[in-house]
Amino acid sequence: MEPLDGLVIGGGDDIGAEIYGGQVLPDVRIDPDRDRLELDLLKGALPSGLPVLGICRGSQMINVALGGTLHTDIYAVYEQAPKMRTVLPKKRVSIMPGTRLDRILCCNPCQVNALHHQSVDRLGKGLAIAAQDESGIVQAIEAEAGPFLLGVQWHPELLFWKAQQQRLFSALVDAARQSASAPATGTPAAHDQGARRA
Repeated sequence: MEPLDGLVIGGGDDIGAEIYGGQVLPDVRIDPDRDRLELDLLKGALPSGLPVLGICRGSQMINVALGGTLHTDIYAVYEQAPKMRTVLPKKRVSIMPGTRLDRILCCNPCQVNALHHQSVDRLGKGLAIAAQDESGIVQAIEAEAGPFLLGVQWHPELLFWKAQQQRLFSALVDAARQSASAPATGTPAAHDQGARRA
């Protein structure tokens, strides 16, 4: 992996269910090559404390990379949830007070968009829920402690007129600058410990 200051894992096709032990559904678009690429990138980024932002599929991939699982079809689990697929901010999410996401967005509740039908089921190691919607679906996850690691189910890049959503990208850039300016310690494990103390 080339030297990076930060990493964005973006949205796209579903993650292959075989990766996290989920149910394989027919007529679902997957991209196995991309799955492998992103898992490899996260395998290098996470132990070193590299700042990471996951968007929609990217949030789910962070969870899977850390041993978590997904609901392959949220509407099969959350039957009461309204079926919503829109780039417009029509979904209301509640941000968990005191989280990194809460400090970044400074809006609670927030109106976001919805373009997904997979979601986090069992949390990966070291992750916490940072936001949920009114149906209880996990809408954001983040590291319990340590370096910048945040995933959101929605698409902030499509909400370019909302300043609080653009702060997600500013926060990633700030974390990348801090990470890049931190003194090198020689090993990924030592770098991670240094980042956790910062």
